[in-house]
Amino acid sequence: MARVQVLVQLSDDLVAALDRMRVREGRSRSEVIREAIERHLAEDREAELDRLIAEGYRRTPPEDVWGDEAEAAARMIAAEPW
Repeated sequence: MARVQVLVQLSDDLVAALDRMRVREGRSRSEVIREAIERHLAEDREAELDRLIAEGYRRTPPEDVWGDEAEAAARMIAAEPW
């Protein structure tokens, strides 16, 4: 996969924390930053899906969306011997 170099400005404290982590884990700065960005984007996608699912549960269909089929299904279910 082709990669693009991106310039990102970080505070001295953030670079120091990044370097401590990368040394401890035996990885490069780029690898740690890339993984952090991937994780952040995955969490954002998951939060958006959660939002869409919750929005779907809050919506209600128009009352006549099923029409006669709903009444027929209700009669069939009511007739079951459970």
